[in-house]
Amino acid sequence: MGDKNEWGSNLSFILAMIGSAVGLGNIWRYPYVLYSNGGGAFYIPYIVAILLMGIPFLILEYGVGYNYKSSFAKAIAKINSKFEYLGWLLPVAVFMIMIYYSAILGWDGIYILLSFFKGWGADPNAFFANTLLQSSDSYLSLTHFIPYIAIAMLVGWVIIWFISHRDLEKGLGKVSKLLVPLLFIIMVVIVVFSLTLPGASIGLAELFNPDWSLLSHFEIWMAAFGQIVFSLSLGMSIAFTYASYTKDNADLVTNTISIALANSLFENFAALGVFSILGYMSLQSGTAVSELVTQGTGLVFVAYPTVFNVLGQWAYVLGPLFFLTVYLAGLTSILSTIEPLSFSIQNKFGLTRNKTMSILCVIGALISMIYATSYGGSLLGYVDTFINQIALLFGVIVECIIFAWVFKAEKLVDFMNSRTRTIKLGKWWIVIVKYILPIFISIVWIGGLIDVINSSTIHQLNFTIISAAILLISALVFTVLPSKNEDWTKTEDRV
Repeated sequence: MGDKNEWGSNLSFILAMIGSAVGLGNIWRYPYVLYSNGGGAFYIPYIVAILLMGIPFLILEYGVGYNYKSSFAKAIAKINSKFEYLGWLLPVAVFMIMIYYSAILGWDGIYILLSFFKGWGADPNAFFANTLLQSSDSYLSLTHFIPYIAIAMLVGWVIIWFISHRDLEKGLGKVSKLLVPLLFIIMVVIVVFSLTLPGASIGLAELFNPDWSLLSHFEIWMAAFGQIVFSLSLGMSIAFTYASYTKDNADLVTNTISIALANSLFENFAALGVFSILGYMSLQSGTAVSELVTQGTGLVFVAYPTVFNVLGQWAYVLGPLFFLTVYLAGLTSILSTIEPLSFSIQNKFGLTRNKTMSILCVIGALISMIYATSYGGSLLGYVDTFINQIALLFGVIVECIIFAWVFKAEKLVDFMNSRTRTIKLGKWWIVIVKYILPIFISIVWIGGLIDVINSSTIHQLNFTIISAAILLISALVFTVLPSKNEDWTKTEDRV
């Protein structure tokens, strides 16, 4: 790995990881998860999930990633060649996320244009579901193609291709340095204004009204751990891949705490704005907040246009800025999700970074067109559920076992402690990553699997099985294909 593939500064690494964490997912997903899982009561399992899983697991992933400074698949094969299949499973799963993220990015691209003249009209909810997505619950609607969504998605893929062909510092690093501060500034302005809206207190009361009885329900704990997996990109091999690009003086423990803290503050701050807007919508329409909150994805494309409708002339400035910033956040998230599979392919098959990125962008763009249909919104929800509640939680379990037990997490302690400016790792960390975390996440994973099976429609189960088959077969293909790179079996231990 040459110098051009390393981060030019520690700040670039931190901002890239923060950008990945606070991208599209936290804006459209977290407020819905928070509200639908006990409101204020959700913070107890949420904080437990951050302390028990988020920070300890990220430290483990960063440490092993820095040790090998190679792709995820290559490192897993180096630890034990029998596990190579698992090394491909996660990068492929993350690439599947990238594909459906491109659909949300396309929707947001359309909203950038609409925001210049409030093209969503007086009823943003009806516009989003009926006019834009032309939503249908019938799988036969996969044949109903929506050209303007497809075009918007292809524009996103071209931008992704362009940025991915630049080295990390000039590409993703430069985008992150612009994106993350801008995203925070715009969100502060919007949230502060939202809090002044008539009825804002209605939404906030709904959000923070704790339902303590839910703490005894398994689902709320599963949702909290699932949210942390999603928002911090755990089990996606993204943190591992990013750590392999870091310079030798990186303080990975402090970086982990910074990223987790920034992510948590951002997603909770954004939730204030979303539910202030929903309170306003409830007051104006006479509809209960509970009836307005029907899904996570629509919150960005319904709640924010609603507040822009009452902003007056300022809406024509803040609206485009907001959706442009969300677009940039989405780009950062997508660029993060292509990196693990790209780097693994480069390592095993000896392809150049540019050629690998071009191939993946073309394949991803072609597959993503299934989301440019009337069934695309429903399909996106099904695949998202499978990836986040089944595939990625399984990935966290696999990484914990391989990194903590086979690689031996103890080897990282002295090295990480020698350069940390904050907390020191000790037996508490070893106990968490070797015992508590894999056992607890296994329980959550089994519960999630049962929940998906019990709550799914026949169509959702069918598409879940199809998604699983695609994931398993793709990982198998990458595993059995012979290596074209003589360095595939060579890695250097650094700790």
